[in-house]
Amino acid sequence: MPTAARDRLIAAADRLFYAEGIRAVGVERLLAESGVGRASFYRHFPGKDELVVTVLGERLSRWRAALAADVSARGGGVLDVFDVLAEQATDAGFRGCAAINAMVEAADRGSVVHQVAADHKEQLAVYLQTLTGDAERAQELLLVVDGALVTSLRDPGAIGRARALTKRLMIARNGDVSAPTTTPPRTAPATPRPPASRRSRR
Repeated sequence: MPTAARDRLIAAADRLFYAEGIRAVGVERLLAESGVGRASFYRHFPGKDELVVTVLGERLSRWRAALAADVSARGGGVLDVFDVLAEQATDAGFRGCAAINAMVEAADRGSVVHQVAADHKEQLAVYLQTLTGDAERAQELLLVVDGALVTSLRDPGAIGRARALTKRLMIARNGDVSAPTTTPPRTAPATPRPPASRRSRR
């Protein structure tokens, strides 16, 4: 059952883990920042790992929901994804992708933390497929998005260039980037005309 102490722990952990890293923030720091006592901490969470899983899962869920809402508000196109990310990157507290950061720190692919982050990427790919109309192109788009988020930590123009790259690829494939999806509609083949010798003459 949620309590004020639990909420304070989660809020402090969410802020500190994203800003400073999961490994860099210990239990003592969390207790000091949240104002929660040690006994209360362990009543709510068996240990730090369980807190990390809860905090990371909630943050990533919020992020996906916000991305979908913001992209939809801009028109629901593939390129709108990059416009939303570029806006996020201007925030002073931007530290890149929380899922990628967590996977780097939790190098063991069998860990629960790594799995939470990996599940986020899978769900993100499912969402991107609603924009691209194609599973493979959604994976390609996710690859570009991940690269842009990582590179943006050292290069503020990375997301803009990723957008331009994606636009060029869309034009090369479809010749049009105005539609929400990148999959061109299928049209029935034209009915072949009979040879001239067989056409009726008038």
